[in-house]
Parts: sequence; C-alpha cells; structure tokens
Amino acid sequence: MNNPRRFPPVPFNPEVLRWARESLNLSLEEVARRMKKTANDVEAWERGEASPTYVQLEKLAYKIYKRPLALFFFPEVPDEEPIQQSFRTLPEAELKRLSPRMIELMRKAKTLQMNLSELYKGRNPSARPIWRSLRFGRSDNPDDRAKAARNDLGIDLSEQQSWMDNDIALKRWRRSLEERGVFVFKDSFRSPGRKLGEDAESGESVFSGFCLHDDEFPVIYVNNNDAKTRQIFTLFHELAHLLMGVNGVLPDYGNKIAYSNNAEWIEPLCNRFAAEFLVPAQDFKARSEGHAVNKDKVEKWAALYSVSRETILRRLLDWGRVSPQDYAQQSRIWINQKKKSGKGGSYYNNIIAYLGERYIETVFDRYDDGAISMEETADYLNLKASQIVALEEKIADRSRG
Repeated sequence: MNNPRRFPPVPFNPEVLRWARESLNLSLEEVARRMKKTANDVEAWERGEASPTYVQLEKLAYKIYKRPLALFFFPEVPDEEPIQQSFRTLPEAELKRLSPRMIELMRKAKTLQMNLSELYKGRNPSARPIWRSLRFGRSDNPDDRAKAARNDLGIDLSEQQSWMDNDIALKRWRRSLEERGVFVFKDSFRSPGRKLGEDAESGESVFSGFCLHDDEFPVIYVNNNDAKTRQIFTLFHELAHLLMGVNGVLPDYGNKIAYSNNAEWIEPLCNRFAAEFLVPAQDFKARSEGHAVNKDKVEKWAALYSVSRETILRRLLDWGRVSPQDYAQQSRIWINQKKKSGKGGSYYNNIIAYLGERYIETVFDRYDDGAISMEETADYLNLKASQIVALEEKIADRSRG
C-alpha cells in the first residue's frame, strides 16, 4: 500500500503568521472556520509546531490576511503601526471591537491615499482644496461652518432640490467634493460570509464611513451597504472631521460606540454640521412652519432635500417639534427597515462606484501618457491586467451615455 503524498514543510515565520492575524482582530476560531481547520491546527502553525502547505499559506496571505505572501518568510515581524491606531477619537476598547473587514478597509484607504500621491506627484489637483480655505474648530459655530462649506462647493438649495432622486444627489455631492480635492471611495463594509446586521450582533463596531486626513490627499470612505441618503449624510459628517484636521468614523444607525474623553465634543459638532449643510434651518423652518408633523410630511421633506427621514426628524426634535420618545420609536422602525440586503450590481459598475470615475480616469490618463505600465495600472485599480480593457470600455460607455 502506497503512503499518502507528503509535502515538505514550508519555511515560514510563525510569529509573522500570528502578527498578521492579530493585526486584523481575527480570532483563531474565525481563521480556522475560513481555512476549514480546527483552532488547534491554526494555533500549532503560529507556535511553529506544525506547518501549513504552500497552498494554505497562499490562502492565508491573499484571501484572509490580505498581505503579500513574501511577508510570511521575513525573519522578523514588520515594524508597522496598526492602522486602527490612526483613529484617536476611539478608545482602546472600541479599537479592539473593530471588525477585520473595517481594519482591512482602513488599510485599503491608506493605500489609495498613497496611490493618489504617486499619481498626482505629491500635489492635490484641486485649485482650491476645501480644507485649506475652511477651518472648523471647537469654538466655531457648526451652522456657520456648514453655510461656508456650501458656498465653497457652489451648490445652492435650488439646485439641490431639483435633483430627481437620491442616486443623482449622491453622485453630485461626491463630484463636488472631489472637485475641491477630497477623494471619495466606497465599499461594502460587511464582513465576508456575514449578512447585513450580523457584525453588530457579534459585538463588533459597525460604521457608515470614516475619513483619513492628509495635508494633500484627504480621503472619505463610505459604506455602500447603506441607503443613499445615509451615504450622503456620511459624506458631510466626515467632511467636518477633515475640516477639523482629524481622522474620524461615523457609526452605523443604531450602533452605539464610545469615544475618547478628549474627542466626545467632536461627533455632535460633525452631526450638526452635516444636518445644517444638507437641511439648512432657515429654509426648512420656513417650509415646515404651520404644518403638522406626520409620516407623509416627513417623507416629503426628506425627498426634497435628498436626506433620510431620520435626519428630518432629528431636526424637528432639536426644535422641540417632536418628542424624544416619538423620535426614538420612529427611528427604531426605520433602522429595522434598513436591515434588508439588496442585490449587487454588475462587477465593473461596482468597481466604478467604489473607486469613483475621477480616480479611475486619472489612472487611465497616466497609462495613456506612458507614465505607468499596464501592470501598474492594474495594481492601482486592484484588477488583473486582462480586466483593464473591459473597465475602460465601461467608463467610455458611461461617458457617451
């Protein structure tokens, strides 16, 4: 009887393997589940008592830890500050609750930030970066800062209220921010293998968006699983963070998180800035005065400003026109309605939505100029070289449309 085929042990560094797992807040059990092994098997690899096969190490590197394979053969653990430490508004307990998916996206945002610097040779392409012309501090009135930001973006209320649907509104707001030097990226914030809402049920912190401040290339990252109106609110909550010069995160609806003692004041100001920016008090008070607050009116006002019903109700709560009890009850109903998962779009349309046309077109421009190779183009877009032509055709079709 022939012996089963044996593979030689892979000369990996078990300390790097453990570091890669812990850097994502992944448990032994979660890695074991995705590898179809036991937690004891994974722990034995990390102790150096056993060895994964080369194929298993590839899966760990590329599919789970999102790291280069060569890293696991390094003699020492890389000297890398965890990306989550960039978010000083969160205390240590909240950082430990971040899902592996969120940490992965934060690392991805940092990579995109570096890509932008390379593509634009270290200088933001906007002639008037908004974070340089506007500052937002603790002593500033958020309503005044919101009015100044709206003037800077050059979109008045009549234009905003002429948009036919929330999708148009989101695209227009995104373009206006990118014209002022703030790049916006989107992605699914849901952890692999989990349904909508299961991250929160597992005890992990769930977010609608976050931002990374930078003197040249600030980035906003938005949860594409959220409703379009929530994504719009996220844009301007995170813009407020950028005007303050700090990185920030916005919790998902109904997900309560703690903030550092020295940052508790930031989030209410960012929320107020976003609310005033999208639903200016002077205009909304004039429209709503003399009208009873009911479901139909709230939906009508939300559609007018392309915001969520919760945003409208929150404004009314702040003015004493609805009770805290009514606000809390109705918000819970709307939050539960958002727990439905929609179907994904086409692959290339998703790529365009996630990276944005401005970023993709910049990459193609550099390729057309001969500044970067096909392989580098694929790397900037996180695609295979064979997929580049199809994406370029899709972009061209949208431009003609």
